[in-house]
Amino acid sequence: MKTIIGKNTEAGLKGRSLIEPDDFSLKELEAVLTLAEQIVKNPEQYMDVCRGKILATLFFEPSTRTRLSFEAAMQRLGGTTLGFAEPNASSTAKGESLADTIHTVSCYTDVIAMRNPKEGAALLASRHSEVPVINAGDGGHHHPTQTLTDLLTIRSVKGKSEGLTVGFCGDLKFGRTVHSLVKALSRYPGNRFVLISPSELEIPDYIVSRVLKPSGVPFTTMSRLEEAIPDLDILYMTRVQKERFFNEEDYVRLKDSYILDKAKMNLAGPELGVLHPLPRVNEISTEIDSDPRALYFKQVKYGMYVRMALIALLTGSILPEAGKA
Repeated sequence: MKTIIGKNTEAGLKGRSLIEPDDFSLKELEAVLTLAEQIVKNPEQYMDVCRGKILATLFFEPSTRTRLSFEAAMQRLGGTTLGFAEPNASSTAKGESLADTIHTVSCYTDVIAMRNPKEGAALLASRHSEVPVINAGDGGHHHPTQTLTDLLTIRSVKGKSEGLTVGFCGDLKFGRTVHSLVKALSRYPGNRFVLISPSELEIPDYIVSRVLKPSGVPFTTMSRLEEAIPDLDILYMTRVQKERFFNEEDYVRLKDSYILDKAKMNLAGPELGVLHPLPRVNEISTEIDSDPRALYFKQVKYGMYVRMALIALLTGSILPEAGKA
């Protein structure tokens, strides 16, 4: 029996792909988040909604949390999974094109989650698939399910997604999670951003010119975390990603630019929420883990719930209110 969810859910998610946050209207994003909140409260109600459905996880780039989160999400919905965790385990190693891989896999499955180091790979995959494609990260472009995870985490502690001062710290140039979350939060009224990074890792010009300025979101840039942290509602930490650098000397010079420790946390307000998409290296000291303001392990669990909601909606396993008509 298919579940009906709230009246605010739009009817158009079944069969859709999610390549970047803008692919869904604000109302559709809210529908996914609302369903995820319902699953958090009552997971047993959803344990069979995807029985008989198959999710393919195609990971051309290493991942722990994202891949396992997708697989756990589908299994908790009663479905099954197949796929690979590295490109050498697929016919890509023999020279098969991405288009042919996707054509083939979509013959066997009901939904595909794919990570690929090449920007635009997820969009290409969606054009050659018979089933919905969920972008699990494409190079430095987008990571929309991490964005949904971040939004759900923020809502859980702040009760809202608007009217917040959000600091993004670390690698803002290559961090696809930052780019996706900036785009998503720019759609909610009253948000303000503080962009904290060394000059070499500043947020790309295209994010400023195509997202921040057109949306009218106030933003400031800073180089010192200590100056920014007292005024933040949310601090989004990121690691400096070695795999995005062409020059190892640059990586070594910048990798320890920002480390969040107790001294810096003592400058923050009691209601601050610290997020991190993980994995971390040393940019957040482990002494922060016991601080109630540290939300990054809570994020991990919410990632599974939000992917459960997304899979259920894209496969049509959960019907919107309009489906009763």
